[in-house]
Amino acid sequence: MYKILIVEDEEDLLRGLGISLNKEGYRVLKATRGETAVKLAIKENPDLIILDVMLPGMSGLDVCRELRQKGIDVPIIMLTAKSEEIDRVVGLEIGADDYVTKPFSLRELLARIRVRLRRQPPRVNKGPTQYCFGDVKIDFEKFIAVRKGRPLDLTPREFDILRLLIQCRGEVVTRDRLLDEVWGYKAYPDTRTVDTHILKLRQKLEDDPAHPRHILTIYGEGYKFVG
Repeated sequence: MYKILIVEDEEDLLRGLGISLNKEGYRVLKATRGETAVKLAIKENPDLIILDVMLPGMSGLDVCRELRQKGIDVPIIMLTAKSEEIDRVVGLEIGADDYVTKPFSLRELLARIRVRLRRQPPRVNKGPTQYCFGDVKIDFEKFIAVRKGRPLDLTPREFDILRLLIQCRGEVVTRDRLLDEVWGYKAYPDTRTVDTHILKLRQKLEDDPAHPRHILTIYGEGYKFVG
């Protein structure tokens, strides 16, 4: 599970971002002051930091500069209410990886987070190479799927969807996350595309696709794998 540190002194925004990132399957750390953020980053070693520029006391720019000086090289996405080019340039020059100006789209921020994390592989195993559930056996490295001893004809995209669901088993994976991580940040098809692929996967993997046991629909949210 990726660990994300949010550094933001606006309590409502901090709470809202925390809830949204938790729903996406991230572990969230929070800080409202720059000094606390530096200590947390050193202690917890997060995979990515969302850092507000305008903080009480130690500014976000100072936090970014100190983290880089201490050798913390994880992606940093800066948040700011300012839009002047000079602020963006300074942030990037001292080591920030991306810059989002308030007010921002949550979907855009989530997509930017995923892009940065894909470029910075996690320090833990990203998911199983082989997995068994029910009467199904999956080999993700060899792209082989077998059910009741018979080979299944899964497409590469179906393997990718299944890998992500299994990797996040027990957690809700939103349609937006599936679109981002399987189809790609810049290639958003309609969300019905996700539902269509899930339907086909159920037809191939479930005993009763109309009443699935493993790929469950969480209405209004997305899908969850159980198995």
